[in-house]
Amino acid sequence: MIIFLIKKCAKGHLPITTADKDKSSNQSVASSKDPIQFKVFEMENMQYAEELVREFLVFRGFTNTLQVFEMELSTDIGKGFQVDKILDLIFSIYIPKFQAEKLVGLLSFFKQCFSLVSEAALFSTLSKLEVSILRYYIVCAVQSGRKDKVVEFFGMNGNDLLQRGGDWTPWFAIPYLKNPSLDPQFRIYFSKEWYEALRLSVRNFFSVIFSGTRIPALLKISSEKNTINNLKKDIKQLNVKLSQLRVLLEEKEAQLCWLRSNGSNAASTLDSNVGQGNNSTPLSAAHEENLMTVETCISATPSISETEQPQERAIGGPANGSSSIARIDIEHIIANDAIQMIHGTAYNDDGREMLAEEEFPEVKVDFQETFLGHTSPISRCRFSASGNNIASASVDGTVRIWTYDSSTPTSRNATIYCGTEIMSLDWECKSDRLLLIGTADGGIKAWNVDAKRVVCDLNTSEVFPRYAFRTYVSAIFFSFVLALTMLVLCSVLDLKCSPVEPVFVSAAASRRQGATYLDSLGFASLTVWNMKTWRAMTVLPLGEDPPAITSLCFNHNGKILAAAATDGMIHMFDMSAGLQITGWPAHDSAINSILFGPDETSIFSLGSDGKIFEWSLQNQGHVLWSRSCSRFCVPETSRYHRHEMGLDANGRRLLVTSETLRAPIYQVRGHMNGWRTLPHNAAITTVDWHPTLPIFLTGSADNSVRVTSLS
Repeated sequence: MIIFLIKKCAKGHLPITTADKDKSSNQSVASSKDPIQFKVFEMENMQYAEELVREFLVFRGFTNTLQVFEMELSTDIGKGFQVDKILDLIFSIYIPKFQAEKLVGLLSFFKQCFSLVSEAALFSTLSKLEVSILRYYIVCAVQSGRKDKVVEFFGMNGNDLLQRGGDWTPWFAIPYLKNPSLDPQFRIYFSKEWYEALRLSVRNFFSVIFSGTRIPALLKISSEKNTINNLKKDIKQLNVKLSQLRVLLEEKEAQLCWLRSNGSNAASTLDSNVGQGNNSTPLSAAHEENLMTVETCISATPSISETEQPQERAIGGPANGSSSIARIDIEHIIANDAIQMIHGTAYNDDGREMLAEEEFPEVKVDFQETFLGHTSPISRCRFSASGNNIASASVDGTVRIWTYDSSTPTSRNATIYCGTEIMSLDWECKSDRLLLIGTADGGIKAWNVDAKRVVCDLNTSEVFPRYAFRTYVSAIFFSFVLALTMLVLCSVLDLKCSPVEPVFVSAAASRRQGATYLDSLGFASLTVWNMKTWRAMTVLPLGEDPPAITSLCFNHNGKILAAAATDGMIHMFDMSAGLQITGWPAHDSAINSILFGPDETSIFSLGSDGKIFEWSLQNQGHVLWSRSCSRFCVPETSRYHRHEMGLDANGRRLLVTSETLRAPIYQVRGHMNGWRTLPHNAAITTVDWHPTLPIFLTGSADNSVRVTSLS
């Protein structure tokens, strides 16, 4: 009878048969769900559900229940319903170590779980498995020569086994048999095939049970939460795609309208030129103009001979119509784009044709998140040192700290009200603990993200050079009081923290009346501050009446500071000595942004005229790579004049702000021309790269900040 029951179980009354044992033990015949997927579900949803229970018990004041709950969690006889842990507990601990009491308790625990629901088939199958597991315990004890453990087992559980039935009576004699493995009644239980079938059956039974066939309602909360989050992400991606399609449609419609309205005029002009015997056409004229633009760019840097230009250098780009953009108007921009796509052709130093920026392919995006917490145009946005947090500022004087990753804690999220326009932001380099904020009224605030408060409020006017006073009192019609009032009018144009020492440098500039943003900047002050005492340490020398410093950058060890000025000069300072060690004229116009290259053998500079140069630091004054993005930088007509650039962690991609809806991403010293970002609804006013990942930030005049991950 016993042999018949064993064979019956092996042929299908257990969840898997011996014929199926060659299949992967991680698969279940009764369920198509992967047990590995359940493990992920269990680890995430189970922990989330336990946190909900704790929160509810604390809220209701059930402290005694909470203590019991924590105590039972620490023991967790069910091992978190993880199949592998349960199998190891049964077949690697309880049975080999002859812990019969714990083995019976574990099986009783699972039987109790299934007895609470109306699933009789599961309870029946588990009862059959329990019989086989207990018999394997006896077989294992006999094979190990521990018949005393068999006697002990029957002494504790004999009465219960007899009441259950299952023909346990012959088994009480097994401790007294000389060689039970040869007995026809018990021989099959000592075979390796029977043990493998049993273990595989136990595995698949628990895999079926824990694969989601019986998920408690509490665990479904986490699943539904994840589903909702995934749906929200899908909606965001669809909205981004919809925005892209709308912009593309408007581009095509505008190009079509322009071609229809100007096609006939172009044709008549061409006929007129041919009739007069003139070989030049509008297209060839535009080509000649672009060639002149290239020659102008080369001649603008007299210290560099033509023979020193590297092959990778790519100067030029479309110049026609770039100065005619007077406002951020999509129809005007698109029409201008259509003109340049027809007339604009650029060539690199090898004579190979390059794509104009408008013809750059759209960047391939893995995901994109849009932050809409601001109510005014974005002035600056920066990743923290780890890249987990983002600080973004707007012209209305607010700074918001937030995270784009749903898995990152939001405990540091905050809104900081500064009362005036934010001109500069920088994170402490060693951690994400401190954020420095520079304002248009000369103030510097240090925000502690953990304490969520301003830990220091500095004023650069107190250390501003005295020579600024001479500028404002030169007008004899101004009273002394008015001159003193104007004396403190300055802006903190940039802030940079040392990557090694607890110091930072502020670049402040006095303010005056001016037609443009650059004209309104007066004289400069470079101040080194101690971040422990929050006091000024020294003022770096810039000479008498120096022009404003617009951008700062430290090298990797903080020993060298690079500073860019509105007169086109790049200054290099030795921070240990506090002295300027070198400098050279880099641009014919003001420099807006400066960055060290990835290997720090070069430095990038972006001029207000849209020219980008990579300068060699080993051969001062030598240009390694250059590009003109004047198509995107129009300081004469732009409302936002402070263009900047961002270099990715590998130093291969250069992202530049733009007066159009898209920003260019250039391939530095590479064979590829570049890419275009996904569109905003207005000009792109600030950019930044993640410190380690291919993820970049774009802030816009449409009040939005976007986080984009490249695929």
